Amino acid sequence: MKYTNLCVSLSECVCVCVSVYLASDVSVFASLRPTQLPVSRPAPTSFKQQIHLRPWACWSYREVCSGAFWVYCYLEAVTTPPLIKECPGQSFQAWRLLRYLKSSRADADDILLEPYLQSWDQLLNFMESLGTMVSFFSQKVKEKVVLIRELSLKRAAYRSVRSMVEAELKDGVVDFSRRTDSGCRTLLRLHRSLLWLQLMLEGLAEGPDHLRSPEDAYRVALAPHHPWVLRQAAEFVFLALPDRGFFLQLVCVKTQHEAAPVLHAIIDALALVHVQTQRILAEHGMLELP
Repeated sequence: MKYTNLCVSLSECVCVCVSVYLASDVSVFASLRPTQLPVSRPAPTSFKQQIHLRPWACWSYREVCSGAFWVYCYLEAVTTPPLIKECPGQSFQAWRLLRYLKSSRADADDILLEPYLQSWDQLLNFMESLGTMVSFFSQKVKEKVVLIRELSLKRAAYRSVRSMVEAELKDGVVDFSRRTDSGCRTLLRLHRSLLWLQLMLEGLAEGPDHLRSPEDAYRVALAPHHPWVLRQAAEFVFLALPDRGFFLQLVCVKTQHEAAPVLHAIIDALALVHVQTQRILAEHGMLELP
């Protein structure tokens, strides 16, 4: 008997781990059927459970030949993300952003702060590429990134979003009735800005006929939390934004057809980080910190 172990990485999301029984007279696999895994599972107790599985999807093969051998296949995505190339001569690099976003989700139920902040470094490069008027947003974001990074360098508890939240609650740093410079409050502001960028990119990915403008994205993600003066100032910022073609250049594509898969890969990565951060903040009642 022989076993062949195959591990294939399909960029951002796909890992296939296969153990195939090969015999001299056997070359047929049993049929497969997709099944949904529960979010919470007991610890692995057998060989077939020791293959790393996450609660997205699992494909299991039925018994091969004698029934003693199984093939297990795990996918987190059904398609391969596009090959995103280096864009020479510019600070924003989409492939770096995707790498940092993925790294920030290394813990299943948490967000690691350092790669999260590195993601924001790339997003700041993206924002600053849009012109000086966007500094209205980018400068405030940069201040928040710097504040959380400084906190993370001082205390090991600031390793992740969850550990930071728990540490600040324990130390009484978070105030639910008045403004403070806590890491949690600062993170919440970054969290809202991340949603704005995600929605803005969704508008670009939809194409010119179904455009959700940056202004529309702002009204959903940020405007409800800004005073009237800031909302009016934001209107002038959006008037100064470059056209769609410039946005496409930032991800090194020339046409909407080329842009769609690249933008969707970025949007999906942003959404995963946003959802997990939202969950942690909601668990501790921190979605409306003053």
